[in-house]
This record gives sequence, C-alpha cells and structure tokens, in this order.
Amino acid sequence: MEPLLSVENLEVHFPVKRRLLSRRREVVHAVDDVSLTLAPGETLGVVGESGCGKTTMGLAILDLVASTGGRVAFRGRDISQMSDAQRKRLRREMQIIFQDPYASLNPRMTLNRIVGDPMKIHGLCQGRELKERVAYLLERVGLTPEQGHRYPHEFSGGQRQRVGIARALALNPRVIIGDEPVSALDVSIQAQIINLLLDLQQEFDLSYIIISHDLAVVEYICDRIAVMYLGKFVETAPYHGLYAHPLHPYTQALLSAVPVPDPDLAVERIILEGDVPSPLHPPPGCRFHPRCGRCMPRCRQEEPRLREVEAGHHVACHLYD
Repeated sequence: MEPLLSVENLEVHFPVKRRLLSRRREVVHAVDDVSLTLAPGETLGVVGESGCGKTTMGLAILDLVASTGGRVAFRGRDISQMSDAQRKRLRREMQIIFQDPYASLNPRMTLNRIVGDPMKIHGLCQGRELKERVAYLLERVGLTPEQGHRYPHEFSGGQRQRVGIARALALNPRVIIGDEPVSALDVSIQAQIINLLLDLQQEFDLSYIIISHDLAVVEYICDRIAVMYLGKFVETAPYHGLYAHPLHPYTQALLSAVPVPDPDLAVERIILEGDVPSPLHPPPGCRFHPRCGRCMPRCRQEEPRLREVEAGHHVACHLYD
C-alpha cells in the first residue's frame, strides 16, 4: 500500500546571526536527515527530550516552517513542487493540534468563528449549512452548540483543547499532527482527550503523528514509535517491539524513567550524565556518544546509520552492526 505521507531526508537548519568580527556562519541543526512514512489509518508517535526537534519536524512536514533539505510528499506528490493554489488545497488534507490550548486560540474570536472560519476560507460551506457543521463538530468533541457564542477565556484547558481538535477536523483532513496534544492537561482530562482522538480516528478515517515526551501516552495510542535525539531518529519500531525490547541506549534510558505504579516493583534506572549537546555544534560521530555508557571509540568518529535489525525495528547504533 502506498503511504499517505512520506518524508525523505528532511532537514531544517536555522541560521544564527554572526557575532561581531566573526566570519563563521553558524546554523542550528534542528532536524537532520529524518525519514518516515505514514500509512492510511496509522498512528505514528515521535518521542524525545524537549528541544530534540520534534515540533520543528512536525511544522516542517506541514510547510509551516521552511525546510532546508529533503522531501515531503503527500499521496506521492512533492509538497515543495506545488503551486500556491495546490498548497491551499493541501491545507485541507493536513492539520495540526497545537500543544498549548491557551495560546493557540484567538481570544477575540468566538468558538463559532474559530471552528467555522476555516470552512468559509476554503469555500466548503456557508450560511445554515456552516452553522450546522460547526454545531456538529462542537458536539462531536464534547461541547454544546450553545457554547459556540462564547470566547476561549470562558473555558477550561481541557475544553479549549477540544476546541482545537474541532478546528483541526473542520476541513475533513486525512492527516493530523498532534504536537503534545495532552501535555498541558490534568491526567484525568488527558485520558478523555486520548480516547476522543481514538474515537475520531475511527469515525473520520484519520492518520495521526503524535509528538510527545510522555511514553505512556504514545504506548496507548500509537501503532509505531520513532525515538528522536538531537534532530535525528535513533530508533523506530512497532510500539510492542519498542517497549518489550528497546535497542538503543537512549531508548532504554527513556523507558527506564517511566514511572511504575507498583511501589514494590524494583526498576533499574538508567541515569544519563551530562546535558544534551547544543544543536549549534552537534558532536561528531554518534550524537548520543557523550552521554552513552556503552560508547566505543568508533562512536566518537563514525555516525551510525538507521538500519533494520529486526522485522520493522530500526536502530542507529554501532552496537548492532
């Protein structure tokens, strides 16, 4: 089956303003050589520490941030080669749920406008049909049509995130990128939003890319998981394979840090020493080697490539060459 979305060698670099009297032009390596595919109806999770490039990758896939290399294709068509009119139509197919439900909604707009304006802009419906569609979407995400005349400040964080989900659904997309869609919410509300996303996926035939640092969330909702470190994927696998048999030392450290609800169960924690290196000056060789307890001389010199070591399980680590 042809993937709905394919990303090949995606690269996003941000130039840094030169210092006084400096001739060196520096760049932030936010995303480097990232490749992924997303099948219809699939959910891909992307996990990693804060600042590893997850959000930038998602924005670059949606063409909200300019990429400096690589290719993003939707249904086999390269997004970078599309005209402005074609890109506008593409917006209907690919949407995003932002992380912060407080900052992502316009405080001067009512819920009816927040959800309805995208449909008006794209000419999908108007008048009574528009009102009925907005009312339906609000009801579908757990709100009421009567609340459509209210403003975002009148709602709780969980309710605002439901508004963001309704807005993402307004144009009948096929792909939705969730950028930490539940991280700003209470745990009980997180469960409600996750179950809502699963129900909507079945009803609207959606494919998700869920960006998160919460490994418990992605285990519950995702079919495949990609682990990101300093702008690169270091391991990708089906969720059951990743949690049962993590291969990369970084993935093992992340999973060891997941809280276990049984106080009598002894868990060996893997403590990573040092800080994440600066994306301005990524270390040579394997980017994880300054913090890896199993580092070899080869790791300091040669960058490992992402290779398949088990069926559907890829890892970028010299331990498995």
